[in-house]
Amino acid sequence: MDIADILSSDPEIVSGAVVFKGTRVPVDALFEYLAKGSSLEEFLDDFPTVERRLAKAALRLASEDLKGFFGKQAA
Repeated sequence: MDIADILSSDPEIVSGAVVFKGTRVPVDALFEYLAKGSSLEEFLDDFPTVERRLAKAALRLASEDLKGFFGKQAA
């Protein structure tokens, strides 16, 4: 799944924040929920417009990005 299939940004939607595609829910909300100890289930319950597959894909993208960052650091 490509990042454009998961996330979008438009100056007319939530002031250009990166949101889950097809929603007005900022991706930052997912990370804030997880950081405060909430579960993915709680996030999805509170933001029903976000599909589980999109939330999981965003987490995978973040994980891959971190792995790539630290992989470059070691080189």
